[in-house]
Formats: sequence, structure tokens, C-alpha cells
Amino acid sequence: MHARTGRTVRDLRRENRTAVLRRLYFDGPMSRLMLGPATGLSSGSVSNVVAELVADGLVEEAGSVDSAGGRPRTLVRITPASGFMIGVDIGETRVRIELFDLTLTELARTERPLACSGPRTARYDVDLVVDHLREGIAEVLRIADVPADRLIGVGVGVPGIVARTAEDGAVVHGQTVGWDAVPFERLLRAAVDLPESVPYWIDNGAKTLGQAEMWFGAGRGARSAVVVLFGSGVGACVVTDPMGPGRAVEWGHLTVRVRGRRCRCGAQGCLEAYAGAEALLERWREAGGEPPAGADEETALTAMLAAAYPAEPNTEPDATAVAVLAETAEYLGAGFADLINLFQPERILVGGWAGLQLGTRFLETVKGYASAYALTYPAARVVIDMGTLGPDAVTVGAAILPLADFFGRGGRRAETETAEEQPAWASTVRERGAH
Repeated sequence: MHARTGRTVRDLRRENRTAVLRRLYFDGPMSRLMLGPATGLSSGSVSNVVAELVADGLVEEAGSVDSAGGRPRTLVRITPASGFMIGVDIGETRVRIELFDLTLTELARTERPLACSGPRTARYDVDLVVDHLREGIAEVLRIADVPADRLIGVGVGVPGIVARTAEDGAVVHGQTVGWDAVPFERLLRAAVDLPESVPYWIDNGAKTLGQAEMWFGAGRGARSAVVVLFGSGVGACVVTDPMGPGRAVEWGHLTVRVRGRRCRCGAQGCLEAYAGAEALLERWREAGGEPPAGADEETALTAMLAAAYPAEPNTEPDATAVAVLAETAEYLGAGFADLINLFQPERILVGGWAGLQLGTRFLETVKGYASAYALTYPAARVVIDMGTLGPDAVTVGAAILPLADFFGRGGRRAETETAEEQPAWASTVRERGAH
């Protein structure tokens, strides 16, 4: 049966289930009476939906609260063990893999190091990364004793632009790491021992970071935001719908200086060639600084900050490190101004391992430059701040990708739905070869 809007009764039921699941997820436990005004549904609809979700094992009772003069009201909540997700961060020094239950409580994690020396393309050898995921996914499932068929999906944050084809699924174009149209989803499906029904959600790491900060971090409550991932390089995610996935943008490859420094992407004058941690350390070395020999980037950046901001009293700061950091702050401020002028967001949030290290030191300086370079009106209305989820934000955001789809389907796995029952957007996704 179709409503006049073109939506079927099944569509309306799915939307009602989605509304209840999301409200319980963010604000639960809640009583049925509380769910009515929170979701905009009638008391009868709430009762029916909650009964369905309890029968499906997705929702459970969670005690009761006293009511004003009446019987205690029973609270309900999401059932944690009713589904599981894996989040993966293919980072710059390691691959991190975490297993979560449906409430995003971490159940197990493992890390696989990536070589810190040698060419970057060798560090990101595709076969090696796939092996890390094959071993790591099996390990976290074994540690938590979770059957693979209980997974609602695997989310993966990758370095680069992600396109999708009907034949290969997610294809990664990671120019800075030597990934030229890598059919990553097809490779994972061939290597990882998971049921064919388990979907992979593969997307840019900045996008998964943005997803996490908007759902659980410093982006909550904002209608629009830009979340910046600052590591060896720099990237960003633009979010215009708080519940939506956002859009990854190659912010690090905006030209900030014509015929400037050579970027690792091959072009000249990119922001990343001045503000990425790899370039920052290289500029310090060129200016006479002495990063620790053989250290990885995280250790070397820690050493640079210690030189510029010595903890010991009466110790002179390293003037070279101070000058390079000051110049970097100005480049970042100009880059933030570009984001402000282009997108006019409510918030700009800084994350990534280098962002976490540097932000506490010179974010105020960066803000000053951003205000100076940006247009006055949007600059006065943006809040620039640190992300709050720390180094695990990318894996959390990656796990949210399958979770958001699961909730969007009303708490049903894709393989359990008939074509008639699937939401309207599912056919479009199938035609594009996405998952």
C-alpha cells in the first residue's frame, strides 16, 4: 500500500523504528511515554514499535522510574549484544582495528605497525595492509568470542579518495601513498574470512573522524561543521547534516603558495607541504633542527614541541623550532580561513594525532590568523576548537558507518529485507555499486 507521498506503509514503519532507535541510542534509557514527544510519534505507534524492537531483540527493559502519582514507568534501552561492528583506521604509523557492540562499547582491539622508515609507498604496501586487516579482524572476533555472522558491518577509514564501482565496490585513489585505483573492497572480500552478507563501508579517514565528532564529540549540537584531520598530511570533512555522513574534501591540497614547496602529491605549494607533520619536521630539519634519528613522526613531533616549549624552568626554547611552528600556525590559519569563506560552518574542529599534539600549543595563534584572513561576517560566527574523542576517533567513526545504515533500515540487516521492503535510497545505492 502506498501513501499519497509515494511512501509505503513499510517505509513509514521503518522510519518509526529508526526514530525510536536513534532516540534511545542518544538519550536512552527512556520510557514509552518519554519516547512519544521525543520522536513525534503517537503513544500507540511508540508502543507498537517498541514491541517490535523488543521481539527482534534490539531493545530491552532497563528498570523503571517513578511517575507523578501513577505506577512506575518501565524504561527501555538498546540491547548492546544485539549487533556488533568493526572499525578500522588505516593510519600513518599503524593499522588499528576495534570491535564494538551496538552501543559502541569497545570489546576488543588490536594494532599492526606500519614501517616508519623507507618510502611511503612501501609502508602502505596494499598486500601488507590487507594482511593486517585479515589477521586483525580475526583476532578481535576471537578475543571477544563474537561469531562473524553477528556483525552488522565493517567500517574502514582509508587515506585517499574513495570511488565505487559495481564490479569492485570501494576503490581507493590514494595519490600520496601510492594507491592508484586500488580495488580495496574486492581485495578485502577475497582475503578476510567473513560471511558474504557482512557489508564493508570504506571511506576517507577524515570523513570517519567527522562522523565520530558529530555523533559523540565536539560537533554534537552543531548544524554544520568542518572537522580537520591533521597528521602526516591534512584533510577535512564538511558536515551540513548532523546525522549525515559528511563529505571528505582534499583541503590539504589547496594551493597556498604558487610555485611553492613540492608536496608529496607531486604538486607545488599545497597546504600539506607546509602544515602536514611530515613537511613540518622536514622544514625544521632544513632550518637546522635535529629530530631524533630513526624516530617515527609522532616521536619526532613530540621532540620538536619539547624543544620549542621546554618543560624545564630557565631553559631557552629552540629558536628554530619556534620559528617553524610560528610559520606553520600562519599557514594553518590561512587554511582555516579558506574553510570559513567556502563553507561558513558553525564550528571547525581539530583532530588527528598531530592535531592533538599541536592544538593545545598554538590553536589560539591559529585562530588569530584565521580571523585575519577570513571574511569578517562568517569569521565572527565560527567556533574553532579541538575535537574531544582523541586518537580513537577514526575507528569509532568507521564503526558508525555500518551502524548508521543499520539504524536507517530500522534495525534490519540488508540481507533480511526484500527489495520491496528496502528503503527508497537502497536501489540507488545498488545501481552505483555501493554498500
